[in-house]
Amino acid sequence: MDFKTLLTNRRSIRDFQDKEVPLPIIKEIIQDTCLAPTARNGQPCKFIIIQNRDYIRKLSDESKKNLLSDLEQDPESTIKNYETYLRDEKFNVFYNAPCLIYVIGPGEVHSLDVDCALTVAYFMFSATSRGLGTCWIGLGAHIRDRKILDDIGIPVDCQIVAPVIVGYPASMPPASERHAPDIAKII
Repeated sequence: MDFKTLLTNRRSIRDFQDKEVPLPIIKEIIQDTCLAPTARNGQPCKFIIIQNRDYIRKLSDESKKNLLSDLEQDPESTIKNYETYLRDEKFNVFYNAPCLIYVIGPGEVHSLDVDCALTVAYFMFSATSRGLGTCWIGLGAHIRDRKILDDIGIPVDCQIVAPVIVGYPASMPPASERHAPDIAKII
C-alpha cells in the first residue's frame, strides 16, 4: 500500500468483526510507533494492551460513571452532547472492540500530549496497513478508580492520553468530507 492510499484508507472504525487481533500483530504495530517523532526523542509513551472484552466493558462502565458525575458538576459541559449514550446501559464507549490500547505517559513530561498524539498517528497508520481499523476514544480516558488503574498497570505518575480501539472492520465508512487547506499566510 503506497502512502497516499494509506492516508485515504485510514478511518475511525466503530464496528468490528467478532475476531480477535493476534497479540504478535499488536506488538508489531506498537514497535512501528517507536518511529514516531517525540520532543527531544524522549519517547515517553507506554502502552497497555487489553484484549479481554469483559474488562474492556468494565472500563467503559467506569468511564461512563465518571463522565456522568462530571456532567452533574457542570451541566453545561460539552459532555452533555453524549448524555443519552452515557445513560444507556448497553452503550459501550469502546464499541465492543476486541482490543483496547491505552497510550499513557508520565504527567511531568511537558510535551506528553503531542508526543502521544504523534505516536497514536503512527499506530493508526501501521494498523491500517495491516487491514485493521482503529479509533481514538476520548470518552474512554476517564478512569479514576485507583484499584482499576493499578489492575491495568498505570503507575501513579502516569496518565492516560489516548485510548485507542483496534480490530478488523466489519464495515468501512466513507471518508468524511475534508475542506481545502486554510493557509493563513505565505511570507
